[in-house]
Amino acid sequence: MGRIEQEDRKIRKRRRCYIPLPMRPKETLPADATARDHAQWDAVEEVSELVHEERYREAMVALRDVLRADDTNPYAFHFLGISLYESGELEPARDAYRACLKVAPKHLGSRVALTHVLRALGDFRGAIQEGSAALADAPGDADVLYALGMAHHARGDEAAARRFFEAFLQAGPEYESAEEVRALLDAMGGRPS
Repeated sequence: MGRIEQEDRKIRKRRRCYIPLPMRPKETLPADATARDHAQWDAVEEVSELVHEERYREAMVALRDVLRADDTNPYAFHFLGISLYESGELEPARDAYRACLKVAPKHLGSRVALTHVLRALGDFRGAIQEGSAALADAPGDADVLYALGMAHHARGDEAAARRFFEAFLQAGPEYESAEEVRALLDAMGGRPS
């Protein structure tokens, strides 16, 4: 991953919304695919600000219009998933993330978010399956490791949860997230290594 992609990723994490990196480096994407990706992002760029401002209902209305115009826009499905989740509508959020993954199977943000939603819905097996798929695409990604740790913890598999949480801590997460995981590990019986 180049320096620009690393900086983009840091910015995206700070915005609390995963905006997916392309499936392949931009320089290897065909020109028409790059143009389509830019057009799809342009269609949701203002909506992403509504999501960032936590104006979820307004975002959902705008995203409905975006999806009417282009029902293959992965960004629209992703932001719809975020808006639905934050509005407490877990099953529709799950469906929005799945729709995103149907049109963009390598969308890491939606895969991680789907892992969390499935866990919240009590589908621990599905959560672990989605988290494992994300891990295959992004080995060592802190968000993936955290999602898998939480899924295993929810399922009651403390040994697996501990492995993922310790890997998460090794990945250099943000301070608050690291403290949360250290507290979980301590509550599970033992200090993190």
